[in-house]
Amino acid sequence: MPALLATIAGVLLLWPASSDVPPRIPVAAEGSSVLYATVTGPVEEVTGAVPADLDGEAIEVLAPPEYVAYGFEVGDRIKLLYIEQAAASGSPYVFLDFERGIPIGILAIAYAAVVLAVARWRGLAALAGLVLAFIMIAQFTLPALLTGQHALGVALVTSSAVMFVVLYVAHGFTARTSTALLGTLIGLGVTAWLAMWGASASNVTGLTSEESLWLPQYAPTIDIRGVVVCGIVLAGMGVLNDVTITQASAVWELRAVAPLATRLDLFRRAMRIGRDHIASTVYTIAFAYVGAALPLLMAVYLSDQNIGASLTAGEIAEEVVRTLVGSIGLVLAIPITTAIAALTVPDAPAAADDAPDAPPEADGRESGDGVQRVVDSTTQ
Repeated sequence: MPALLATIAGVLLLWPASSDVPPRIPVAAEGSSVLYATVTGPVEEVTGAVPADLDGEAIEVLAPPEYVAYGFEVGDRIKLLYIEQAAASGSPYVFLDFERGIPIGILAIAYAAVVLAVARWRGLAALAGLVLAFIMIAQFTLPALLTGQHALGVALVTSSAVMFVVLYVAHGFTARTSTALLGTLIGLGVTAWLAMWGASASNVTGLTSEESLWLPQYAPTIDIRGVVVCGIVLAGMGVLNDVTITQASAVWELRAVAPLATRLDLFRRAMRIGRDHIASTVYTIAFAYVGAALPLLMAVYLSDQNIGASLTAGEIAEEVVRTLVGSIGLVLAIPITTAIAALTVPDAPAAADDAPDAPPEADGRESGDGVQRVVDSTTQ
């Protein structure tokens, strides 16, 4: 309850006034418009002209050389910009991008169907929590950062609010969920402090992408370094949620099958699971970055400088700090959550009530004693 009240107070305090939010940037300049067409034939490689159909009208779309080299196929949906002044150069239609709404929509539907088929009602609750989390980010986090609100406060308030929604909606209002939430909030606090120190000590400016360079022109009060810190905290939020709910569940399930185990023994056994989780999650974070930044890493590989200079320069350094800070917060959250769970997990009768998915034979004291005797004899 104190954490919830602090989160609500933070949202009210940091919520930006609509008049302070910078106006939207128009996609098309005055006198031009964005249209959609379908490719109807092979591209002319010399001129870069792509034959297309625009609502029954045959047109030619001018494409840049890199996209001509990539290639166009008949039936591709493309987004184009109509510029009347460009008609003198051959065509008023200029290629902007491919239209990807349908395939991405199919993937989203397939993802939701798989989650619902495997996780059922809990999967539906998780998807609902995810939608609410994105609404929170769109309605609060992004406008607050654009209006120059304290970035670290925005990061902590956003993370806390999202975790309250996601954890309780997906996993129910139980002591197990509250334990995971408390461990997540502590981990987020550690991550936020490390992110603030790491960004300052390593002189991470945030000015490493095209977007970060032009954003201050349209949002003069924005704090680019603060945006980096906020991004580090938000990036660690999802992984923290994963490990804390897993550790809390591990302690509860161990209690269900070993009701006579001491709390210290529960902590030790759950930490064996946690250590395996740490090892696998560290790989997950590292390889997720490698996959997302593969072109950048290839450019670094081709540059004539040593690996140390590459890892501490520009955009690479920003991602290294992000990965290291998130990993430290993740690793520390596991023993913290496990300790909280071992202290708060109920004794055997209450544990059975709080674990409806446990098999019936795990509910009774007699069968639990049998399990405990097996555990004790194995340990001996």
